Amino acid sequence: MGARMDDEITMIADAAARIAAEHLAPFAETLDRGREGALEGFLANLKRLADNGFMAINVPAAYGGTEAGAVAFARVVEELAKACASTAVTVSVTNMVGEIIAAVGSEAQKEAYLPKLADGTYPAGAFCLTEAGAGSDPAGMRTRAVRDGDDYVLNGTKLYITSAEYAGVFVVWAVTDPDAPKGRGISCFLVEAGTPGLVIGKREQKLGQHGSATNIVTLEDCRVPASAMLGAQNAGFRIAVGELAGGRIGIASLARGIARAALEAAIAYAKEREQFGAPIAAMQGPQWMIADAATELEAARLLILEAARLKDAGLPYARAASMAKLYSTEAAQRVTYLALQLHGGAGYLTDHPVERYTRDVRITTIYEGTSEIQRMIIARDVLGG
Repeated sequence: MGARMDDEITMIADAAARIAAEHLAPFAETLDRGREGALEGFLANLKRLADNGFMAINVPAAYGGTEAGAVAFARVVEELAKACASTAVTVSVTNMVGEIIAAVGSEAQKEAYLPKLADGTYPAGAFCLTEAGAGSDPAGMRTRAVRDGDDYVLNGTKLYITSAEYAGVFVVWAVTDPDAPKGRGISCFLVEAGTPGLVIGKREQKLGQHGSATNIVTLEDCRVPASAMLGAQNAGFRIAVGELAGGRIGIASLARGIARAALEAAIAYAKEREQFGAPIAAMQGPQWMIADAATELEAARLLILEAARLKDAGLPYARAASMAKLYSTEAAQRVTYLALQLHGGAGYLTDHPVERYTRDVRITTIYEGTSEIQRMIIARDVLGG
């Protein structure tokens, strides 16, 4: 897999922006409110994105992927998030699933799953890592996978699983050697939707990103063949850590996309809203607020692109990804709050999309590793730990 040239990446990002403006943005409120046709329209948009190559951006072309690289991925997710965060997070996670299969999967696994993720046969992929006692500390998971002849039997419960209701394949982490030191006895499995014992629980009621399903996933004597193991036995924790770093580039991009939308809405409102005989955009206070927000978003852009560039170059990028995720998501919180403030009382009403942006952006400092976890990763790397 290699990165495309800048002009090709720009073309890919522009195509994503066009689809987002034409199909995602007009539908975002319907999806957020769960109105009639929300799920059908959402799945149709996912298929449209797959048809245009956005569900397997960093997957080899031999398996139906776009093979465009991490920079292209970052820019696509940002453009989609600017229109609809719920759709963007689905695309981001599905791309993570595709990347992990492409990176460590067997040839048979790549041939079986990657084309279906790329062409939309599977509307999405799901990433089953988090548990009640294993969120920021995934090595503490309790889900077990026990060898039984030519199969493994999985038992456990996973929480906060994005796209579980419509995912075609699940990447599931489970303990295969309970006697190994913490984090060293975990393996990774591919479990197809519909496998007996794979139970999709209730959809969680969330503050934001309502259009993206988040579910409990329970494994009840879920039997999979030994060939379903992804990567080497007991190497699952290393796989998770590596893929989470790449996922953080996606979430940083998603946060920046939401914040861009919020800032653009605030600027438009500030130019129209008059107080004391003039548009508030002509006043120094709002001008400085907008200037600070624009500066923060530009700094976030540079951090994201640097992390993605390092990944494309095959260089260590975990620290850069954590820096990008930490700064971009925290900055996005500030920018969306500022945008709502500039709207005044109107911003608190559902009549304006800035209310949705404020809800949608909140989770970005939490998933794919909280801001506090990012600070730990950065500090350890800086201090040589």
